[in-house]
Amino acid sequence: MRTKSTLEQWHTLAEVERCGSIQAAAQSMNKSHTTLLYSIKKLETQLGVSLVELKGRRTVLTENAKVLLRRAIPMVEQARDLEILSKHLSEGIEPEITIAIDHLCNRDWLYQPMRQFLEENSFTSVQVKETSLSSTTEAVTQQWADISIVPLPVENHLAEAFATITMIPVVNKSHPLAQKTSVCNEDLQAVTQIVARDLGNNTKGQNVGWLKAQRRITVDNFDHAWQAVVSGLGFCRIPDHRLAQYDTSQIVRLPLVGGERYQVPLHLVAPKGTRTGLAARQLYDLLLLDAKKRLGR
Repeated sequence: MRTKSTLEQWHTLAEVERCGSIQAAAQSMNKSHTTLLYSIKKLETQLGVSLVELKGRRTVLTENAKVLLRRAIPMVEQARDLEILSKHLSEGIEPEITIAIDHLCNRDWLYQPMRQFLEENSFTSVQVKETSLSSTTEAVTQQWADISIVPLPVENHLAEAFATITMIPVVNKSHPLAQKTSVCNEDLQAVTQIVARDLGNNTKGQNVGWLKAQRRITVDNFDHAWQAVVSGLGFCRIPDHRLAQYDTSQIVRLPLVGGERYQVPLHLVAPKGTRTGLAARQLYDLLLLDAKKRLGR
């Protein structure tokens, strides 16, 4: 069904409300008082409702007009948003971008710069997908991500230093390993290691960080791994920034000879290279700037 009114008429009415009178609105819109009054009177005829009245020397909105306007303003704002979105699309600004973040990464390093990005890009949505091991590599090689945070640079793709993660082996205080003053690789053969699953499509998976433990509990992420450690099910290497967020009163660091801690570098990659969109490039630059500050570069 065709509507009787137009967005322009409602926009005019909204300006009258904002400015306080038709006279002030005409000056704001750089139009004549007669033009605005004609538009509003035509809207009155179309709707069958009185929209303006004379108060003193000013022509102002009636209460009926204000009631209608409360419903109309969101419609006018949506129309403006559509025009802005259309302009962004014509300029090549993506309506949505995808970020692949390796499970080792501190999420604060993503979300703090993203906050600034969203304040400046109200029409671009962001998908965040957590990856691990081969799925991290696939995000780059298959280019399904616009931005990737990866442990190691991927062949034929440029990468920038982003962060360094320290992995700490931990175990519950009640676990037999916690009673030892030092633990060697052979001590791990009879206990259970908790490891994060390779989330990629590689059926063989990657075995980064697996030690000599004969039995493993494989979980999807470090939240599950932490719960398994707290439950006393085995030992696990967990990123130091995660440990800082948890209650570690029932946990001890494993005195693993030659392996009490090891570091994993993280890198920032734009998998699509020169085909990276404007919005993705802006967020990439914000992430890189934040990383340089963090790394003291």
